[in-house]
Amino acid sequence: MEEYGKILIIAMPIFLVLIVIEKLYGIYKKNDTAPLIDSVSSISSGITNSVKDVLGLSVTFLSYEWMVSKIAVFHQEANILSYFIAFFVIDFYGYWSHRLAHQINFLWNKHAIHHSSEEFNLACALRQPIASLVNLFTFLLIPAALLGVPASVIAITLPLHLFLQFWYHTKHIKKMGFVEHILVTPSHHRVHHAINPEYLDKNHSQIFIFWDKLFGTFQEELDDVPPVFGITRPANTWNPIKINFQHLTLLIKDAWRAESWKDKLTIWFKPTGWRPENFEQKYPVNKIEDVFNFNKYGTQNSQKLIYWSVTQILITLLFVSFLFDNIAKIGLPNIFVYGFFILVTIYSNSELMDKSRFAIFWEGFRLSIAITIIAFYGDWFGLNSVFSFSNYIILGYLSISFLITIYFVTIDFKANQNQTINPQTT
Repeated sequence: MEEYGKILIIAMPIFLVLIVIEKLYGIYKKNDTAPLIDSVSSISSGITNSVKDVLGLSVTFLSYEWMVSKIAVFHQEANILSYFIAFFVIDFYGYWSHRLAHQINFLWNKHAIHHSSEEFNLACALRQPIASLVNLFTFLLIPAALLGVPASVIAITLPLHLFLQFWYHTKHIKKMGFVEHILVTPSHHRVHHAINPEYLDKNHSQIFIFWDKLFGTFQEELDDVPPVFGITRPANTWNPIKINFQHLTLLIKDAWRAESWKDKLTIWFKPTGWRPENFEQKYPVNKIEDVFNFNKYGTQNSQKLIYWSVTQILITLLFVSFLFDNIAKIGLPNIFVYGFFILVTIYSNSELMDKSRFAIFWEGFRLSIAITIIAFYGDWFGLNSVFSFSNYIILGYLSISFLITIYFVTIDFKANQNQTINPQTT
């Protein structure tokens, strides 16, 4: 928990700098692939996932540590060989867990968030799940356990393996020659994120591309088929917490409405997207039929809303950094209170980005949580020891944020809506 928080303290600014560089490069090349509000949503998703992981909010029924203690044929130390084996086996594990998440209905719920952006850029790599509360695929690490790779090596290699998947989420790097035959490249991963019929459910590999070629799921990016990104049932929200449970909500509703007990029980394990017979007509959901003819979500925003959303996510990153850097100091159960505050912050900011009138409620709720924390503890989790005016700064910021939210909902959104309805001609 604490160690992972320290790793994220190092990783977060690196990711943020690279996202900014990609944005500036896109502007320079007059090919900006990273709309600010989309990037804010992606970073928000990364925050929720990181907070969930740091707080340990997941269950593993079969732990790797238990497996290696029971079935190891050899016993290795932490050395170059054990790290090499761990990386290779984790990549195998990653391919199959990734592929199954695409192909089985209930597993898609935890992965849909990663594909939910209708753009393709470095920020969307941060769209990681909070709905993955149970780890079902540890058994795929059995080869490493048999070879006696220490659990500590697996624990270090897993986040490293994940971070190495960040760089290929970009449209700016074209095909890379001989590298295309060995590693997953941006071209391969553009195919994976595309909703074109030619590209659906292809290229599940995470580092080495040969898994797809070996197991029959490889697809090259075609010059005459430009990838279109997103999910076929578009999320239509910037709120990562909502996106994390959209597919699960539909499954629960369909299982409840299904007349056949067979459908109620098997819908969870059917291919992703399967619904009982005639449900598309009886209970229609928004679905993209023509990938070259649909409207992207949330493209009409005032500059004020965009820049305020960017400001909010940068301030939220400061709150998150303080949590990750002081996990031991904050301690249990207070870190869960802090984590709850971060999740409410993301929810509130996203509701405002969605132009929801309920943003006022959520921002007021966030302010009330902060007031309660400071009134109860007398301090913002020890921040007064860093600078003595922290309570006033935090409450002042949250009060201003609440007032700005009221302004957007009651004035700015209505003004923009009227402009859309009655455009001025000149």
